[in-house]
Amino acid sequence: MTDILAIVAIVERGKADHVVARAKKAGANGATIFYARGTGETEAKKFLNMYIESSKEIILILTEKEKAKKIFDEMVEAGKLNEPGTGIIFTIPVSNLVGLHHREEFKLD
Repeated sequence: MTDILAIVAIVERGKADHVVARAKKAGANGATIFYARGTGETEAKKFLNMYIESSKEIILILTEKEKAKKIFDEMVEAGKLNEPGTGIIFTIPVSNLVGLHHREEFKLD
């Protein structure tokens, strides 16, 4: 069975297209972008005395485990996610995947 990971990144509004383009160059086959609004804005302003944009874009990429590190690292660099306040990124193992039958690389045994 091929191990699949979901890479999830939450970035500032308007930055997802750039991050996804770099992820594709690193081997990602595609991505889904969701629009969202963060709820921590008030708390961040109150305690950190800084403005945090509440509009976010969430990037979801499914990929083979072997390709995930390269894609992940490229996304971190593209989104400057090592810098405070720019967003977050994480991975989640995927199981019981249905719906990608046309993609041979995601075929489960």
